[in-house]
Amino acid sequence: MRDQMEKHQSWIYLGFICAGLALGAYAPELTASFDRLLWPLLGVLLYVTFTQIPLLRIAQGATDTRFMIALLVGNFVAIPAFLAMMLLWLPLSPAVLAGLLLVLLVPCTDWFISFTHLGKGDTARAIAATPLLLLVQIIALPLYLWLFLGSEWFLLTFSTALLGAFAGFILLPLALAWLTEYAGARQPRIKKITYCLGILPVPLLALVVFTIAASQVNSLDGLYYVMAQVVLIFIGFLMFAGWLGKLLGTLFRLPVASARTLAFSFGTRNSFVMLPIALALPEALQVAVVVIVFQSLVELFGMIVFLRWVPNRLLPKGHGQESRPANQ
Repeated sequence: MRDQMEKHQSWIYLGFICAGLALGAYAPELTASFDRLLWPLLGVLLYVTFTQIPLLRIAQGATDTRFMIALLVGNFVAIPAFLAMMLLWLPLSPAVLAGLLLVLLVPCTDWFISFTHLGKGDTARAIAATPLLLLVQIIALPLYLWLFLGSEWFLLTFSTALLGAFAGFILLPLALAWLTEYAGARQPRIKKITYCLGILPVPLLALVVFTIAASQVNSLDGLYYVMAQVVLIFIGFLMFAGWLGKLLGTLFRLPVASARTLAFSFGTRNSFVMLPIALALPEALQVAVVVIVFQSLVELFGMIVFLRWVPNRLLPKGHGQESRPANQ
């Protein structure tokens, strides 16, 4: 069941978003209180998601130095530089720009593993890399916002609302997930429960996007105009991410499976981990929530294309250094 849900998750989320939009438009009195459901759903979703990340293996993930350097350079140097050049020429409102930066600057730490596996990448290296990716992005995000949006955004990241969202909906679930994994290493029963929790991220995220769609559809003006503004940016970003994976795989002389892993990491972003941050922004910037949810939908359909394009066209078998071990 878990594999089937992950395989068809794009359609699941699209269905729940459409259902939420319809319910919010035609029964606004029913969805008026949905905001109160969103925060508990997000907290549980992030905890369950973090339990699927091997948080105790940060040191292990750094053993393949060439792969890890390529992964970090792509995610935290090349992609921010690409965004800086791209956004420099685009006349976007501060709210839309905030949403774009929040969602595109930080790499995914969960479903990119599933897509790496389905796309014939190196799943073991993807799993080993996720804790380090999560740690680096938590440290880097305030610096990125300061560089892109100015010192007022750096100060905004230290506001009570944002610090509360960060502590309560990122750090707390992360700490609980670490404790769960630590206990699971000593208690097989807890480890089995943790494995069973892996079935929950897809349905929980479906409920999150349903709740957001239902509660926000009547409160955001120009919803479709916002999506029209950013859809080509998200498609262009996916194309750049794929080619960046191929380029860095060649430069660092990585096996083809590792290069595919780079492409899937660069193409997937940590959208719903950024949702608590976006939801805690001032009301004038709440359009950022729509941008983040819409990006996750574009990304998921983009990954359907990636599953064919990356292993069959972009990085086919026999490309580059497939026979060379990645840690040499």
